Amino acid sequence: MEINKINSLVELFFKKYKEKDFTPNLPFLNWLKNDKDNFFTWGQVEGNIRILSEYLRRNLSPGDRCVLLSENRPEWLIADIAIMNAGGITVPLFTTYSEKDYEFIINDCKPKICIVSNINQLKKIEKFISSGTKILSIENFNEKIESIENILDKYPKQDSESVKVEYNMKIQRRDLACIIYTSGTTGNPKGVMLSHGGILSNCEGAQEILNSLVKKDKPVFLTWLPLSHSYEHTVQYVQISLGAKIFYAESLEKLLPNMAIAKPTIMTAVPRFYQNLYSKISMNFSKQKGLKKKLIDNTILLGTKNLNKEKLNFQEKIINFFCEILVRRKIKNQFGGKLKAFVSGGGALDQKIGEFLNSIGLPTLQGYGLTETSPVVSCNTPGKIKIETVGPPFKTNKVRIANDGEILVKGENVMLGYWNMKKETDEILKDGWLHTGDIGEITKEGNLKITDRKKEIIVNLGGDNISPSKIENLLCLNEKIQQCFVYGDKKTYLVALIVSESEENKKEIENYLENLNKSLSLVEKVKKFKLIKEEFTIQNGMLTPTLKLKRKKILENYKQDLEKLY
Repeated sequence: MEINKINSLVELFFKKYKEKDFTPNLPFLNWLKNDKDNFFTWGQVEGNIRILSEYLRRNLSPGDRCVLLSENRPEWLIADIAIMNAGGITVPLFTTYSEKDYEFIINDCKPKICIVSNINQLKKIEKFISSGTKILSIENFNEKIESIENILDKYPKQDSESVKVEYNMKIQRRDLACIIYTSGTTGNPKGVMLSHGGILSNCEGAQEILNSLVKKDKPVFLTWLPLSHSYEHTVQYVQISLGAKIFYAESLEKLLPNMAIAKPTIMTAVPRFYQNLYSKISMNFSKQKGLKKKLIDNTILLGTKNLNKEKLNFQEKIINFFCEILVRRKIKNQFGGKLKAFVSGGGALDQKIGEFLNSIGLPTLQGYGLTETSPVVSCNTPGKIKIETVGPPFKTNKVRIANDGEILVKGENVMLGYWNMKKETDEILKDGWLHTGDIGEITKEGNLKITDRKKEIIVNLGGDNISPSKIENLLCLNEKIQQCFVYGDKKTYLVALIVSESEENKKEIENYLENLNKSLSLVEKVKKFKLIKEEFTIQNGMLTPTLKLKRKKILENYKQDLEKLY
């Protein structure tokens, strides 16, 4: 499929469905939930999209926003395509947002329709929905609220072809496809406007990398990252372009047993998953003794040599052969036996973890991107992995390094701007170039290497963007807290340094933090803190002349103290 000739994400699905090697009963979506039959064929998905599109078209005008609040399930993708096909714009919401975030986003985007999966999700946003907004539920739980289940049941499956609508041919690549809200430095989320062409260009770049891994068979994906995340939102259309079979995992905790069921060929995840995986495998390795331990040590050593393109001598080749059979093959079987590659995105993958996973037979490709770039900018390619880099930029975009080292990106993948935020848009988009806020360099091989971060945004192991200043400002509202510094880059949770006059204030601060956490989203909660007496000042180099925190300097002084909180 020539994606550069496709005009919309909707067209991508319908064109793929009509390819000659597709049949209506071909397996497509499977939700691994409660041991129930949650399986959808391509034919069922296509028919359901037709029906739901027709319904939504009667209730939407072109450009109307439609909120989608649901856990990962087949109906999420069906609803997303149907919204766009009806002329609407999807606004995906995380199920873990704080109440304030839900209120801000709904007031900001003013949706015409809100689609929720069940009663639990409705309760989160119900009080913020205006009287003119229509509510749809995926599950049938309230006779006053129309459900997608009932809408689809009105049409017998064999009659879906009678629905005249196929795909909306008026949609162009430049048109707005979705608004994905991400945390900003102002405290309120920013609505990133992504076009059909932006996401399609990402699909084109990803397809070029992954095609070599899926030449023979249709690929199988196991998805667990929320579909509301820009990374996974785009990945689902990459999956469609490849004609993949998709499994939705139950949870992070059940990923390994889910992998045994799904037997994925490709899996996308964020650094947190790979860190957990590294910890579990390393712990198991540490328990081995004697010959097994020696074999494992050689597996890692020789695997790392192969990764770094170092030549193995004759003896090493023989040892590596046995490592492949006795160690790597067994590890691969634990993940379903068909895994061709992990793809890491949404945050920086620790180099040590990347080397380890690749050395034991779990190829791991690290990429780089932002929500504002739809989201992928670059990615390592199979057989050419440079673990210290994030691979070469996609051919569908341009990357250059500014005089101050900042990474700039230009191309169709760059966002249209921030919803209702012209000033913030103009600050980050200049002459078509997106200023990423990250510092980097281009290696002699043409790979992009990230060396630092210019902007004050924490990216945790889950790939979530968190504004530390927002949380710091809220903490400092307490009179016992003079100053604070929030930390958590590449970590599973946030911690803080708190400047307070006396250790006696600790209990009061604990109570305040407990109450504050109730108003914050899951990823914004501060789980631990350390009290310090030394103030951050201009004189000691921890404040700028304009009294802003010098984060690097504070981190230099307190790195050990902060790390002890994990």
